[in-house]
Amino acid sequence: MPYITKDAQNALAIRVPETAGELNWALTREVIAYIGRDYKYERLNAAIGALEACKQEFYRRIVAPYEDAAARRNGDTYWNILNTLQS
Repeated sequence: MPYITKDAQNALAIRVPETAGELNWALTREVIAYIGRDYKYERLNAAIGALEACKQEFYRRIVAPYEDAAARRNGDTYWNILNTLQS
């Protein structure tokens, strides 16, 4: 958990996060707000599940296409290494 300044925390009420630390803090704030004081397995598990599904969908829709384009531009690291090892 990043510990960002109070000024940064207050600013996040009116703007989107600008750093990885601010993003982590904002996501954590939302999860804690969702859970509230209802520390029951169902609520905690639902929060973990939502975060994991969000992560996977972000990877599938945004990160993977970015990585695929980089591999096409720069050569595929995995296949290059495998081909080198098999030679």
